[in-house]
Amino acid sequence: MRVMFITEDGKENYVKYGRDEDGMNKVVKTVVSRYEREDMCDAPANDTTGWRDPGFIHDGVIKNLKSEKRYYYKVGSDAGGWSATHSFMSRAKNAEETNAFLFGDMGTATPYSTFLRTQDESVSTMKWVLRDIEALGDKPSFISHIGDISYARGYSWLWDTFFAQIEPVASKVPYHVCIGNHEYDWPLQPWKPDWAQSIYNKDGGGECGVPYSLKFNMPGNSSAPTETRAPATRNLFYSFDSGVVHFVYMSTETNFLPGGDQYNFIKHDLESVNRKKTPFVVVQGHRPMYTTSNEGRDAPLRSRMLEHYEPLFVKNKVTLAMWGHVHRYERFCPLKNFTCGKEDEPLPVHVVIGMAGQDWQPIWTPRPNHLTDPIYPQPERSLFRTGEFGYTRLFATMEKLTLTFVGNHDGEPHDMVEFLASGQISKRVEDASDKLEVEKGYFSWFMKGMSLLVTGALMGYAIGSITHARKVATSGASWAPVKTEDV
Repeated sequence: MRVMFITEDGKENYVKYGRDEDGMNKVVKTVVSRYEREDMCDAPANDTTGWRDPGFIHDGVIKNLKSEKRYYYKVGSDAGGWSATHSFMSRAKNAEETNAFLFGDMGTATPYSTFLRTQDESVSTMKWVLRDIEALGDKPSFISHIGDISYARGYSWLWDTFFAQIEPVASKVPYHVCIGNHEYDWPLQPWKPDWAQSIYNKDGGGECGVPYSLKFNMPGNSSAPTETRAPATRNLFYSFDSGVVHFVYMSTETNFLPGGDQYNFIKHDLESVNRKKTPFVVVQGHRPMYTTSNEGRDAPLRSRMLEHYEPLFVKNKVTLAMWGHVHRYERFCPLKNFTCGKEDEPLPVHVVIGMAGQDWQPIWTPRPNHLTDPIYPQPERSLFRTGEFGYTRLFATMEKLTLTFVGNHDGEPHDMVEFLASGQISKRVEDASDKLEVEKGYFSWFMKGMSLLVTGALMGYAIGSITHARKVATSGASWAPVKTEDV
């Protein structure tokens, strides 16, 4: 399990842990890293408006944990003081079930106006996910946040706000991520083919993947050079088993074409899955391969993903392909080349899950007195779509995987699909708001001597966060909004 946190001075700090809250007698020393203003590649991240000292990032790894046991931990030092005590459940070895919570494009909320509109719905997403995690009790689970993480976009204090907001969840369970356009994209990024000139723009706010690469530490060693003084971009593609599911993460922002490291990794990985151990395979990335929303700008990217990745997904019987970027929930039929498969044909089901917080997206249906607004008809391949905010939860056994969409307005299921280990879909609910019932039985700052804002993270093969220092906003203070674009 990996624990990460931030201090002001970078002095020696530790993770103290144990099976008993009163007996945390084991200690792990942390490794320290940081990035500088000069590592940012563009404004506002490298100018006086967006830059804020990020502090020193501490990274400690707890090894040799017993299977599926609760451990207590805290971070700090005797000299500087210790955080509050938190706990997590260790991964279950040879587990025959999987619990996970998956979403994209969440962001964070601020109690003040700032340079960018923030994502108020992210508060509800975390509230309901926390409810579900607590309902699991001593069953391990994890978070999967597939791109557009904090929406800081060069205003670095929004990273601090984001980690503070996810603390109640991420201090309890691993927090996995993959890279999105708002963590990375900038005009001079090193991989930018001619067909991608209109796709990869200034969405990263000049961060060029640096905060994302250092604040998170995912499995594997995937990276790509920035071709600047900044450290290499990390956490691009990786995979792991969790219980009965094999999870694969990919980057849609860096080279994903055949011949590159990422394509070779994903091809080999999918071909090597032990389906007797993990009968289900879930692939996740940021920009979707399929969507019925307004994403014409990404069409050249989607066509190449369809050309190179859909054959891999079909051949290797991927169960689910989950994407963000579009700030809506949409579930497709088992799909190949825009065509629904036959009843018993084991094709991937694509699901767009970018509905966790960000709210910029054209609506699908016409509105009165808005006759010139574009309309996006729902084709046959799109079985369920909604503008509701929320998240998905995944539960799987050796026999069946269930994916449920939970809406933020009531914390209740609104769509569900079930897969058998054979690859067949056993149950589809097209109008889940009428047909699903709540699964009641199953899911019914200050640290002396350290920084003003201390955040951290908890990782098995994942990452989460602890905030044990919070800066209180000055009463009545407000930032004046000077930008409004939210892409």
